[in-house]
Amino acid sequence: MKFLMVHRLDESKPDAFNPSPELIVKMGELIGDMTKAGVLLDAAGVTGSADGALVRHTGGTRTVTDGPFTEAKEVIGGYAVIQARSKDEAIEWASRFAEVVGDVEVEIRLISEGPDGA
Repeated sequence: MKFLMVHRLDESKPDAFNPSPELIVKMGELIGDMTKAGVLLDAAGVTGSADGALVRHTGGTRTVTDGPFTEAKEVIGGYAVIQARSKDEAIEWASRFAEVVGDVEVEIRLISEGPDGA
């Protein structure tokens, strides 16, 4: 089963998108562990919302709002796509990620791989 893990951060914090050298080392170790375990399919951090845009489509009308998204308290800081045997295993990897980053929320979503939704 494939899962999407997304972590959010408060981009108003000064170093939100500038991880410390220690965090980079710890994250590298975790990514190495995930790669060795054969679960990591893809992962990346993203830039701040100032580089993004929000596209809404309502009633046949498209609205594009350029970042930064000041109304958002937290924004996506990065993602990982993993191959896990179960939701419980995905939770374990998300927990390890959260321990490395500290004070973070990690959302886990099952990726739909077919018409039956699983």
